[in-house]
Amino acid sequence: MPDTKLHSVNSGESDCKAVARIEFGLIAGGLLGISFLLPHALLWGDGGWRFVYMSDLLTTGHLSDKKYSLIGPLFSAPLWLLGRMYQSPEWWCEKYNAAVFAVGLFIFYRMLRDRVPRPLLRRFLLLLTFASMFANHLLFYWGEVFTAIMVGIGTVCLLTRRRGWTAIVLGVANTPATVPALMLLTARRVWDTRRLRPVLAVAAAVAVVLLEAWIRRGSPFESGYGDDRGPKTIMPFSGRPWLSYPIFFGLLSLLLSFGKGLLFFAPGLFLPVHRRLAALPGRASADLTTLYGMWTAFTVGLILLYSTYWSWSGSTFYGPRYLLFASLPACLVLAVRLHRQETSILANTITVLALGLSLWVGLCGAVFGDAPARAVCLDPTGPQFEAPLCYYTPEFSALWVPFIHAQQLTAGQYLFLLYGLTVAVYLMAPPLLELATQVLTRARLLTRSFRDDRARARLRRPPVMEGRCQLVTSSGVAVARTGSPGSDRTS
Repeated sequence: MPDTKLHSVNSGESDCKAVARIEFGLIAGGLLGISFLLPHALLWGDGGWRFVYMSDLLTTGHLSDKKYSLIGPLFSAPLWLLGRMYQSPEWWCEKYNAAVFAVGLFIFYRMLRDRVPRPLLRRFLLLLTFASMFANHLLFYWGEVFTAIMVGIGTVCLLTRRRGWTAIVLGVANTPATVPALMLLTARRVWDTRRLRPVLAVAAAVAVVLLEAWIRRGSPFESGYGDDRGPKTIMPFSGRPWLSYPIFFGLLSLLLSFGKGLLFFAPGLFLPVHRRLAALPGRASADLTTLYGMWTAFTVGLILLYSTYWSWSGSTFYGPRYLLFASLPACLVLAVRLHRQETSILANTITVLALGLSLWVGLCGAVFGDAPARAVCLDPTGPQFEAPLCYYTPEFSALWVPFIHAQQLTAGQYLFLLYGLTVAVYLMAPPLLELATQVLTRARLLTRSFRDDRARARLRRPPVMEGRCQLVTSSGVAVARTGSPGSDRTS
């Protein structure tokens, strides 16, 4: 069996300030590029309606009774008001999710920098920015970014014994369907702390959801969704309302489908990491193990809930829209595996492949998104509208269709593509060089072992007996024979 002894790629080294500056610069450049180089779509889908409802509230005082929560959009009110003085509310609010994400990265670093090895932490932030589904979500005004970042911030605060449940409750209330995920997170927290107090967070989140419904719709039990269902298509379970999708097919689709599966959009989620977490120094091991457990519990809750939702796919959106939060544990796993590599070539090869795929997920989402796929099979007015093609067929997956159907890019998209490829090389080079060194070392050892085996085989071969012997013929005459056995020389 191969030796799987762990070793830190940073063992014995202090945190280099020059490297830290470079990595912070890369993160800042990525956020600026997403905010100002890439085209945004504010008035599209759920995000567009949320912006309209908030604008009506701020301009006319009218509080919409429609289905989408206004908790997240209300946090963008300062940007909307700033837009009344400079540029426009639309110009500022289309960058709202990027601002929420940037604040989340800042808080992650501030809260964890003295508890987690800083090179590992910076790599985690780099992966969130360039190698996750966040890169695509930041281009829109949808609510998943606010929920994911608020829950992420809250769980990090819990590690430092600060009040993190408020952020978690606000994030969950912004997307009421995530309440079951919160139940699993609190169950995990109760198990870790052996206290029942975290259960109050579930009650608080439900109370906030009911209160918003009461204020906006006149009843705490009126969600605004009514008989929410999708159109009838070729899919056998389409056209049904609410949580009517068979969970078996939902799980297969959310985990393994080419166009929406987490296996392709968050591959780090499927890699083992517990042994590497246990090998981290000091309290980093306990802290990251606890954080990973809470994030995984919340992700599992999302998967179980949305696998039964009629719109499990998120429809016309890049990847599994509702499972954006899965990017947090997936990037954490990759960061830990890159920080503590194994001597196992197979394990490190899997890490490199998962890293490469994750980087393409981020880069493709930022530059191409699902626009090429949407033009082929997700446009209801188009001649080829058939959503299952984009969900299940690799050729029409949002990840691979840009290689098949060309898309016109703006100058800003080309610039960000080059910048993203540069960051990808920066992240891929160290593990690739480490892997190449391991392969070459193993090849030299195998070659040397083969040569040694051949040399030992030659030493063990029986010697050839040569000399002179005397043969007696049938007539009794002695005949002398020389040479090796089998030769015909006689005298």
